Amino acid sequence: MIIIIGILVAIIIMLLIYNIVIHKKIQQFNNLSRQANNLRVLQDFLSTVGECSTVDEKITKINDILIEKYEIKYSTIVVFDGAEYQVKASNVDKKHWDTLKRLQEVPIFKDSVATATPKYVTVNNENERLDYQESEFGRAKSAIFFPIYIENVYIGYWIIESGVPHDFDNIDTTIFEVVKENIVSVLRTVVHQKTLEAIVRKDLFTGLYSEEYLYTEGKKIIDKYTQSAVCMFRITNIEEINDNYSRKLGNQVIIETSDYIKNNISKEYLFIRYMGPKFVIVFSGIDTDSVVEFITDIKNEIEKLKISLKTENIEEKDLGEAKVQKKKEKVKQEVSPKLNFVLTTYYKGTGMEEVLKKLEQYIDSADKTENDITCI
Repeated sequence: MIIIIGILVAIIIMLLIYNIVIHKKIQQFNNLSRQANNLRVLQDFLSTVGECSTVDEKITKINDILIEKYEIKYSTIVVFDGAEYQVKASNVDKKHWDTLKRLQEVPIFKDSVATATPKYVTVNNENERLDYQESEFGRAKSAIFFPIYIENVYIGYWIIESGVPHDFDNIDTTIFEVVKENIVSVLRTVVHQKTLEAIVRKDLFTGLYSEEYLYTEGKKIIDKYTQSAVCMFRITNIEEINDNYSRKLGNQVIIETSDYIKNNISKEYLFIRYMGPKFVIVFSGIDTDSVVEFITDIKNEIEKLKISLKTENIEEKDLGEAKVQKKKEKVKQEVSPKLNFVLTTYYKGTGMEEVLKKLEQYIDSADKTENDITCI
């Protein structure tokens, strides 16, 4: 009997050890599974950064990924834009956004912001509502608030919500901490782009967008296609016109040259003033060979232009008591622009700034008298 009991005890101990080992392996598997899922989400985040054009589109897409991958009922990302807090992405009805963008003012979340730690809030039954809710009694019954910091600077928050009381009681918040850090990483990468979007301007002389447009709104048009032809040209005799005639006449040359191209180019193509007498045309979805003839025609027509400044002289004739004024237009010196073109290919997913830098280097290093069309 003692032997049998000993054997049973040994078997029980072995089973306990086996169960412990299996439990650890399951935990390891779950950890690996969560890590793999987080890695896939991060990869989706990084793909979003490359695929979407504007900062707001990127943040919205990131929020959509969070909702899908983690099966979150409601997810909202709020960011301080330098002047006020703005809901950058949310699947909550817009009528609740005014409430959602003021959560940092709610007492239950102030400690969370101050200590940079998440805050979990819930209700005990369906008849209660969360402290921060105003006109949304039946929508959310539990929520986790995550303050967002970049380099120790508080910039906003991410809040996830559920319509079920105590829905997040047993959830592993460390997973969402990792997700929050991924959100921070993406927000950090788009800070520079947001700055670019804010400084896009139209040139006063030509009415054309500045270079930054190609990295923001213009990118949406360009990246509809796998490749596009990018052309930079320079008015090579602009300094000569400024020095020998006047800067005002030089400005008129820039205006009429750009106007001619604006009036003869498709709306699908982007035409911007790059810097000074340098301009860029992006032929979206077109290869370089297909645009050479068009550029040649444009170049020839522009160089035929006779550009001048005109003044009005008023002549008076004395006819007794009446004086007759006659305006007579006097034409000053006429000049024609000379253009030097360089052309290359842009491939979707590569850096447009690097392409433009290559074109600019060629234009700047070319002989001042060069007046041609070159493919590089």
